[in-house]
Formats: sequence, structure tokens, C-alpha cells
Amino acid sequence: MKKSYCVFGSLLLACIFLWGNERPRVREAGITPGIFAPGQWNAITDVNGVLVGHTTLVKGKDIRTGVTAVLPHKGNVFLDKVPAAVYAANGFGKLTGTTQVEELGSLETPVVLTNTLSVPTAADAVIDYVLSLSGNKRVGSVNPVVGETNDGFLNDIRARHVKKSHVLAAIKNAASGPVAEGCVGAGTGTSCYGYKGGIGTSSRVLPAELGGYTVGVLVQTNHGGVLNINGYPAGKELENFSYQRFVEKVEDQGSCMVVVATDAPLLARNLKRLAKRALLGIARTGGYYSNGSGDYAVAFSTSKKVRIPYRSRDALESYEVVSNRMMSPLFLAAAEACEEAILNSLFQAETTKGKDGRMQEALPVDQVLKMMKNYDFFH
Repeated sequence: MKKSYCVFGSLLLACIFLWGNERPRVREAGITPGIFAPGQWNAITDVNGVLVGHTTLVKGKDIRTGVTAVLPHKGNVFLDKVPAAVYAANGFGKLTGTTQVEELGSLETPVVLTNTLSVPTAADAVIDYVLSLSGNKRVGSVNPVVGETNDGFLNDIRARHVKKSHVLAAIKNAASGPVAEGCVGAGTGTSCYGYKGGIGTSSRVLPAELGGYTVGVLVQTNHGGVLNINGYPAGKELENFSYQRFVEKVEDQGSCMVVVATDAPLLARNLKRLAKRALLGIARTGGYYSNGSGDYAVAFSTSKKVRIPYRSRDALESYEVVSNRMMSPLFLAAAEACEEAILNSLFQAETTKGKDGRMQEALPVDQVLKMMKNYDFFH
């Protein structure tokens, strides 16, 4: 059963909305992108230890926003850090914490996603969370990692409705298992490829002879382009794509946040390479990293072989890591999982009415499936 933490004007209506989503995921609709198989949940939580939590804010006519938190493990991440890296396909964004991740190659907090103007509030909340953990009494420096996309089309973003309590709730309620997708958490007010976007997730498990590792991806989609579904030019066929009306108006369309987790023992250098390949999922679905788009991937490894203690007692450290030669299967797994996660965000999202009466229609899944079937695009 899909889990989500709801903060709505009407809690009952909220939970009906989140728990009653009968729209299919991509694989449930018979579409199977890529060659590698997904994990049990086909979610980032298939990577051992990873937890995901949402806080969804829908209230009145103008509030359509929220928070999504991804925890590398259930322990104290500050004391038991994980290797991490960030890669930007286009850097028009407000991803907090990148310079320390780049410099030290580690992650010491949950990765939190929200809307653009709520990044400072979310970062403050993450600091509160870390300082409150047992064992962190003397901690005097925290590097919160908070990403965003701009949900101002459907959400009253200037009012900054996300509060620290909402961020802490998403972290507190993070869990393993199936992950709620579509109009939840940080994806509540987002748009993608001219339709309602949101949160999406997917995973890939490599065959044993290629290492048997799992790669999981979670996305917050809010970008444009020409939608491509497993090779089918859906955006073009639906006549809903970037620059369709370019004579009337040219506009930038962005962004997309990608979180990549793996149990493969990798350090920052190869995690950055993995993050770079995950962003290919945007291109595979028809995105192109537009001028105004913030397209980032944050990648981390949960393997205990590469954990980074807060205070190392040894002057030298040694790690057992995947060789460069064996990275290619992981690269493909990341690209495939990101591609499917983006499509899941579209397939799961519902038509949403928001600020100033604006409406963002959901992807017409039934119509798309019929069109694809007629053109034999089911693989």
C-alpha cells in the first residue's frame, strides 16, 4: 500500500486523493522501458536502507505544494555518512549544499525536495533534525542538501506555505516499501511535458554476473520538452510539446530533480559519473535541459563497505569499490530507472486545479496507450 503523510484542509479528502489513485504505473500499463529488471517495489526504496517520506500540502484554491525526503539509511547519517556526488546538466537551480558534497564527497543529511522559495526553510529544518539526533550534542556544522523545482504555476509560491514542521514530518514519516507517486510531496504542484508532473520512482537490479547491485531513482518532474514514451513520440502525437506555439510565445521550461541511490560500493568520483548517466533519463523521455531549467542529480551509495565515519580514528582509510570497468552496467541501470521514474510521475499524476484557477491536465493515459497499441509501441 502506498504511504504518504497528508496535511490538507480536509484530511479525509486528502487521503482519498492520495490513496485512491487508480491510474497505472508504466509497467502496470504494459510498457517496459529498458532491458534490466526492476526491484520488488520498482522504487528507490529497493536499495537496502533507503527511506522516503512525503508531506503534501493542498488547501483552498492556492496551496499546492509539499516536501519529499529521501534518507540514505535509518541511522544517524551525520555520524555515519555516505559517499555522494552531485551533477548538474543545467545549473539554473537552488540546490543547497552542493559545494561541500563536491569537496568532501559525502552526504551527512537526508536529501530533501520542495519548492524553490521554500529551500531556506527546508534547510533550516534539516539542520534542526540533525542537531536533535542522539550523539550530535556537540555538532556545530551541518551541510543540508535541499533541492527544488518551481511549482508557482499551480501553487502560491510567494506565500511560502512550507514550514519547518512539514519538512520534519516528511523526514519522520519516511519509510521503506512502495513510494507514493504523482501529486504528492514535492511534486504536488509541478508540471511536466505540458501535463501534470510530480514524484516518480523506479529501480533496476543488475544480474548476478554484472554484480547484482541495485540502482534506485526518485524524481521531482517539472520540466518541458517533447514527451517520448519508450520510443513513441507521445508529445508530438498529442500535439502538446515545447515550442508548439513558438510563433506566439517562447518560454523556458524546467526543472527536474533526480535522486539516485545504489548499494554498489562507490566513492564520490564514480557516483558523480553515475549521477551524470541518470540524467540521461530526462533526454530519453524528451527533455533537453532548457535555459531556465535546473536539472540536477544527487547520487549516493548505501554500501557499508564505503561508509564514512564522522570522526575517523585512523590516518589512512581503505575501501573496496567497484572498478571502472564494471561501471557501465550501473550507468545503464541509472538511465533506465530515471527514464521510468519520470514516466511514472506522469502516469500517476492527477489533473490539478490551483492558483488563480489554473488547471494542469493529467497525461491522458488511456488515449496514449491506445495510440501506442495502434502503432505497436509496446515492448
